[in-house]
Amino acid sequence: MINFIDLFAGIGGMRLGLELACKKLNIETRCILSSEIDYKACETYALNFDEIPQGDIKNIDKISSFNFILAGFPCQPFSYAGKHQGFGDTRGTLFFEVERILDKYKPDGFLLENVRGLVTHDKGRTLKTIINKLNDLDYSVEYLLLNSSNFNVPQNRVRIYIVGKKGSQPNLTIKSDKGAIDSHSLKRILFKVICLLL
Repeated sequence: MINFIDLFAGIGGMRLGLELACKKLNIETRCILSSEIDYKACETYALNFDEIPQGDIKNIDKISSFNFILAGFPCQPFSYAGKHQGFGDTRGTLFFEVERILDKYKPDGFLLENVRGLVTHDKGRTLKTIINKLNDLDYSVEYLLLNSSNFNVPQNRVRIYIVGKKGSQPNLTIKSDKGAIDSHSLKRILFKVICLLL
């Protein structure tokens, strides 16, 4: 069973993805804790999962036993559209809350998500810092860039996914070339359907 916590949960997209994937693999999941500070996102999360996320992760000291972390830590400091302040922006330092929780609770693994700008931010030093911090906690780490349009989501959105496993290398069964920005399969299908209807 995967007992997970959902940090910077938003409306619960990462949680839903994990739960659906595990269901296909006949793996039971249970969300031990969710954390989100945006009121509107919390309202939607509550509608999606019938539970209200706890507030700011910085104010949560005790978490029941869990073995996996989901965390889409704030992306604005690393986004191409943002000011590129990275760890100089207080939102950019929230990765260190993930690090704190990993260090304190030592779960088996994690999945982190952020904008692709994290890869090139500060000439790659920001991502290197993050990976080094995770390695220092005895996590083997892999990352890849994936475009949501390649997974039947009607948007062109490339994100970095950082996967970590305690002690041994994660065995990823997908490659970053799925992140190519030329695929809009759902959009093409809808276009063909509309053309057939006209």
